[in-house]
Amino acid sequence: MRGKSNGWLLLVLAGLLAVSPAQAQRKSKAQLERERRATLKRIQETSRILAQTQQQKQASVGQLNALKEKLTVQQGVIKNISSELRYIETDVRQTETQVQQTRQSLEQLKAEYARLIYAGSKTANGYNRLMFLFASESFNQFMLRLRYIRQYTEVRQAQAAQITHTQQRLSSQLAGLKEKQEEKGSLLSNQISEKKNLLTLKTQQDQVVTKLTQQEENLRKELAARQQAVSRLDNLIAQRVREEIARAARAAARRAAANAARASAASAPSRSPAATTRTSPTAEAEAAAVSAAERVDKVTLTPETAELASSFHDNRGRLPWPVGRGFISQRFGRHNHPVLKNVVVENRGVDIQTSAGEPVRAVFNGKVLTVASVPGMGTIVMVQHGDYFTVYAKLRSVGVSEGQQVQARQAIGTVSTDAEGTSEVQFQVWHNSSNLNPENWLGRK
Repeated sequence: MRGKSNGWLLLVLAGLLAVSPAQAQRKSKAQLERERRATLKRIQETSRILAQTQQQKQASVGQLNALKEKLTVQQGVIKNISSELRYIETDVRQTETQVQQTRQSLEQLKAEYARLIYAGSKTANGYNRLMFLFASESFNQFMLRLRYIRQYTEVRQAQAAQITHTQQRLSSQLAGLKEKQEEKGSLLSNQISEKKNLLTLKTQQDQVVTKLTQQEENLRKELAARQQAVSRLDNLIAQRVREEIARAARAAARRAAANAARASAASAPSRSPAATTRTSPTAEAEAAAVSAAERVDKVTLTPETAELASSFHDNRGRLPWPVGRGFISQRFGRHNHPVLKNVVVENRGVDIQTSAGEPVRAVFNGKVLTVASVPGMGTIVMVQHGDYFTVYAKLRSVGVSEGQQVQARQAIGTVSTDAEGTSEVQFQVWHNSSNLNPENWLGRK
């Protein structure tokens, strides 16, 4: 009997251990659920941006970019659903296995209980139990038989309770299995619906591309105008960086010369009045140092600006986006034009398409170096972070001024909207005179 009870315990333990993989998967499913909510939020934002571009009857590159982004997000939705389906199917298979094991365990428990009942029927009444006890040949045998009767009763009660518990667990597993199967069916329906939406978006994209292809001449004119605006912006940024490098170098040279003069005055003996009328060697050294400083190619940092630059560098990949919502409509570097064949465009930063009137924010603490108007690029704001610079172009209005200190996430202006209904801000990152890819600096949105 003890061997049979051990086998029953092993079956119960096996059923409990079978739950562990499902628990591990539930963590992954929770992560998928978070991703699904984030993706749905992106779809809502992109749909809002797309609706603004569609208010204009004429097709635009902004509308095409919004459609592409929505297609990408839609594909992410379908991929997420497919991943959830795989987990659900695994859960269903594991639950089916657990149900089968529980049923087998229940059958074995019932069979063992039936054998106990049959064996107990021979001593079912008190008279038979007394005869069994008093037929003992010794007192020790009497005590052993009494203990046996008690243990037999306890085992039978435990078996009956375990059967009830196993039946309840089986009912719970069957209910869970039904729930998972219904969830699977719902996900399959959602997947079919989302695939239909994907096909609709692809059709809309093809229609916009066809319309834009018919406007090739206008697109080439717009591209030429944009290139001129980008060139003007590049020249302005390069000029302001050079000016800041030279200014910081001259200031550093003057500080060094002043320190040297103080050290020289403190250590030298008193000079005659005639000596003071001659040109001071310190003044000559200062002039030479300033002249040399103007030939450096990077910003000379003070202890304070060095700390700011180091902090900016340490936040690489974690900077907040310059707008609260939107998507990258044009990436950094060289890439093919979205419509014109064999035409390559180059971008010094990233263009972020967003909603009309969206506030534009500083991505880090710093000092406003430049506020200027650039034809074709709207108003631009350039913020200095030690020897790093961030540039915000295509602004409609600006709420800061040159020399002002700004904090991370502080609003510095609002995004502009062009005649085609596209609201877009361009964001650039520079280290001294080196142009950097902003996507490597921005955090995940």
